[in-house]
Amino acid sequence: MRRPVQAALLVLSGLALLRVSLFSDLYLRYIKAGMRPLLIASGAVLLTLGLAEAWSWYRRARHDDNHFPPRTAWLLFLPILSLALWAPPALGAYTAAREAPKATTTQPQHFDPLPTTSPLPLTLGDFTDRVREDHTEAIRTRTVQMTGFATPAGQGGGWYLTRLIINCCAADAQSVKVRVYGTPPPKPDTWVTVTGTWRPHGTLGTASAEVALTARTLKKIHRPTNGYTDALPLG
Repeated sequence: MRRPVQAALLVLSGLALLRVSLFSDLYLRYIKAGMRPLLIASGAVLLTLGLAEAWSWYRRARHDDNHFPPRTAWLLFLPILSLALWAPPALGAYTAAREAPKATTTQPQHFDPLPTTSPLPLTLGDFTDRVREDHTEAIRTRTVQMTGFATPAGQGGGWYLTRLIINCCAADAQSVKVRVYGTPPPKPDTWVTVTGTWRPHGTLGTASAEVALTARTLKKIHRPTNGYTDALPLG
């Protein structure tokens, strides 16, 4: 690879990383928030190396008339330009529909008494644990409120309220799902806040209990900036 192509690729790569990490929140589509400093540092290093390489090449090129790279080399810029000008979308319903729901813990858990707030804000993970592992059945008659995006459920009726959770980056995403009945399914990837009660099916507090909700209200919301967390419902 000729030196001008190397320099240009380094510069564009650095600019692309800085664009998604330093000047926007787009990096949250791919990695955890805590990795932002590393991404910014990587972009700065690539940009510096690219500029240094370009300056070195320019000084030599003034004394050499045969310094232009072959035309085919410019094809290498296409993937870098795509990241710099168009950021791929975050993971959503397409990925979640093909992921098995995140398993609950097999270890005994201690559950604190639920607040008296109604509707009760819960994460999808907390609701799942309460349904399948809380032997006090505290969730049975409670009206709860949860936030996530809509995912088609396929057979069995209803649809899934879903969250994708990452440990490091989007490649290791796991889904948390609650099946929702009683309301027409929103379009896939639509972010909503749902209020309802546990749908009795199976024995509450055991693995036979269905992690499902009978919805009473549904409100469409904007996607949160960091959608890869199982957070409490948005206001």
